[in-house]
Amino acid sequence: MADPRIYWSPQPILPAGGSAPGRPADAPAEKKPSFADILAGEENQVSFSQHALQRMQDRRIDFSQQDLTKLDDTVERMAQKGAKESLIYMNDVALIVSVANKTVITAMDGPSAKENIFTNIDSAAIL
Repeated sequence: MADPRIYWSPQPILPAGGSAPGRPADAPAEKKPSFADILAGEENQVSFSQHALQRMQDRRIDFSQQDLTKLDDTVERMAQKGAKESLIYMNDVALIVSVANKTVITAMDGPSAKENIFTNIDSAAIL
């Protein structure tokens, strides 16, 4: 009769905090961001609704990474002051933003925003 036990080949055991193969013992370990760090970074970024993305595409509105960082910072500051629905005017573009959801609802370039009336906002920022 065959032996019902399963035999595994021995696995190398590395010392805790010791060196991994191919890395000297005194080399610093690479600091990789944790899932919580990545998630926290994503939660702080402003997102764009489908409506806003379509309007931006139709009106050829594009933001640089620096502009997006400025937008994130502005929305964060507005949230700290208790804003809920805001108008943010940046680079000749008017953005209606749900501060609570950190979501751009719609976007208008300068000519499209001219002579418009914005309702249901409780705050505004001009950058």
